Amino acid sequence: MTEPAAAPEELKRAYQAFKKRLKLARLDAESKVGKNPLSNGSGNWGITAIQPPSQFPQSLWDELVKQGKLKDTGHGLYELAQP
Repeated sequence: MTEPAAAPEELKRAYQAFKKRLKLARLDAESKVGKNPLSNGSGNWGITAIQPPSQFPQSLWDELVKQGKLKDTGHGLYELAQP
C-alpha cells in the first residue's frame, strides 16, 4: 500500500515555512555581535542549508525535492534549489 500524495496546500505551507526559517537563520547569523567590523555587512553569511521545520512529515520534504523546489544536501539539511 502506497502513501497518498500530499495535498498541494500542505506542500505550499511546508515550502513557505522552510523559506521563512531559512530567512530567519540568515538574519540571525547577520545580527551576531562578533561579526567582522571590516566587512560591508552584505551577504548571507554562508547559510545555504537548514533543517526543515519538524512539524511537517519527511514525505513532504521528499516530495519538494522530487518537484525540484528543494535540494537535499545530506545529514538532514535542505537548501533552496537554484532557479
